[in-house]
Amino acid sequence: MGSVASALREPAGEASVSGGRVDEVDVLRAEHYDLLAVLLGRAPEQFLLDGLAALTPGGGVLGRAVAELSRAAAQAQAEAVEREFFELFIGVGRGELLPYASYYLTGFLNERPLARIRADLTVLGLARVDGMSEPEDHLAFLLEVMAGLAAGRFGAGDTAQARFFAQHVAPWAGRFFADLEGAKAARFYRAVGGLGQAFLSVETEAFAMDA
Repeated sequence: MGSVASALREPAGEASVSGGRVDEVDVLRAEHYDLLAVLLGRAPEQFLLDGLAALTPGGGVLGRAVAELSRAAAQAQAEAVEREFFELFIGVGRGELLPYASYYLTGFLNERPLARIRADLTVLGLARVDGMSEPEDHLAFLLEVMAGLAAGRFGAGDTAQARFFAQHVAPWAGRFFADLEGAKAARFYRAVGGLGQAFLSVETEAFAMDA
């Protein structure tokens, strides 16, 4: 599988940052989305593992998940994590897990959820970069969209991120992260699954309060 991270592009001439000021909380949310997107889009290099190992976690459920990821990164080596990534997401024939909305929602790849995502990306003025082989319902791609919406990079309205989350992330991503946490091949990625579950839980509660 090719890298899915940094897979978004906007039409030529479009601004990549909205005119409004982004709240500090939204910046932190975008960072969490970006981190999860990177870790699901490609195997992390050693410099990223070293950076994760140096994190200072906060409190609460999310802080504990970050602390667990930091501990896992401190014990990991890039070559071993690259093999783990292959076993989990690529494999010989297929990996242990398929991180696609279509698969989790219908049991098949390239189904109606992908078409819905593409339609909503068109409304947002977004598209995948040329040469990206993965379909847009890959979770790394969806999390990168959420990061951009949270950070105000796409100039979308205030309701766009809640709608995109509710329609394309919330219905299945929690199940995927639970599967990742329990996957046979998961070692470092067990902590990624735990962080994903914790973060999506916080996001779901926050969006519910704002509704």
